[in-house]
Amino acid sequence: MGTSAISRTGAISGTSGTSGTRIWRNWARTVSVRPAREALPASAEEVAEAVRRAAEDGLRVKTVGSGHSFTAVAATDGLLIRPDLLTGIRHIDRTAMTVTVESGTPLKRLNAALAREGLSLTNMGDIMEQTVAGATSTGTHGTGRDSASIAAQITGVELVTADGTLMRCSKEEHPEVFAAARIGLGALGVVTALTLAVEPLFLLRAREEPMSFERVTEEFDALHTENEHFEFYWFPHTGNCNTKRNNRSAGPAAPVGAVSGWVEDELLSNGLFQVASSLGRAVPAVVPALARLSSRALSARTYTDIPYKVFTSPRRVRFVEMEYALPREAVVDALREVRAMIDRSPLRIGFPVEVRTAPADDIPLSTASGRETAYLAVHVYRGAPHRAYFTAVERVMAAHGGRPHWGKLHTRTAADLAALYPRFGEFTAVRDRLDPERRFANAYLRRVFGD
Repeated sequence: MGTSAISRTGAISGTSGTSGTRIWRNWARTVSVRPAREALPASAEEVAEAVRRAAEDGLRVKTVGSGHSFTAVAATDGLLIRPDLLTGIRHIDRTAMTVTVESGTPLKRLNAALAREGLSLTNMGDIMEQTVAGATSTGTHGTGRDSASIAAQITGVELVTADGTLMRCSKEEHPEVFAAARIGLGALGVVTALTLAVEPLFLLRAREEPMSFERVTEEFDALHTENEHFEFYWFPHTGNCNTKRNNRSAGPAAPVGAVSGWVEDELLSNGLFQVASSLGRAVPAVVPALARLSSRALSARTYTDIPYKVFTSPRRVRFVEMEYALPREAVVDALREVRAMIDRSPLRIGFPVEVRTAPADDIPLSTASGRETAYLAVHVYRGAPHRAYFTAVERVMAAHGGRPHWGKLHTRTAADLAALYPRFGEFTAVRDRLDPERRFANAYLRRVFGD
């Protein structure tokens, strides 16, 4: 089979072998694959044609966004679809207060475009480099007492199924597919567009403040209850945390100053932290001292701005991550157990441990499905050893009924996950119907779904 092409700017490149394609690597460099072919479709119809041709040639199909998943959820040796040309807003409905957006649109571009229209998402994660479909398909979330993940804001999904059919689904149209496809891990088809609920642009007042480990854990329930969005970071080998409280404000806007913002967000949080991380990887014995310095480097500050400028921050230091979703009432005990484990071990951990929250939602594969949730995330600088640390933390998380983030490192299997998700069978039944031949399967999906 020779090289093929799709019309206009969309294209399929490569052959059924490995020549003519490049190696794809994710952001953290934890995954690398050389697909047989790549496609760069410019429309949903071109996606459908690419899927049909892959089926004719017996190739598996996966789509990649910006590569911010740490797992191999998007890896394939078959057809790799890149949604770089599937970008932009299709339609804004100001009556329904929704926006329909192409699946490959980076969140940073969506956020900026919505702000120009006087609109905003209700909640979002802490970075915005991902594509909108990549973020929602793996359950990306921020923190919120009442507002849930980005996927929970979806009101409509357009996807290409295994036979090349373009399907549109919502609560009214194919509701069983809609329920599952909001967080679908790429297992149900190729998402080509999403419709998201939006609201008029608003202001958030952010209050960032150092706090002791003892105080933040003792007052966690109150801090969660009293704030619309609360999160904190604990620095291992210290008793220090940094907290962030975001609440809606009537204004006026009072953004972070250009100079102070550069010092806090670029010089300290990225530049000097990069140096400290590199030094800690080379000389682990200095990590506790560096942690004490890092935990005291950021001072208290308050500012007011539009949502995406408050929710998100630049993250330029590369790392690997594992995150578990716990019943919210269990997170403080779990964190204390993680702290005790680190203290009695030879581990030297240079990255802070992050805690966020989410309300219960109704998405079958959401980590917050059916229960009030708190997230505990651990990180290690890229290239530093992480297996012993992550294994020990995962043991604690499993003991508390933790559900792993689909896009972050974990070792859970289908048998584990089926017991953790009451609606797991509902999702797999939809998958069996839409993709009986497993056109969208890969090794990761076989592990988490069992086939």
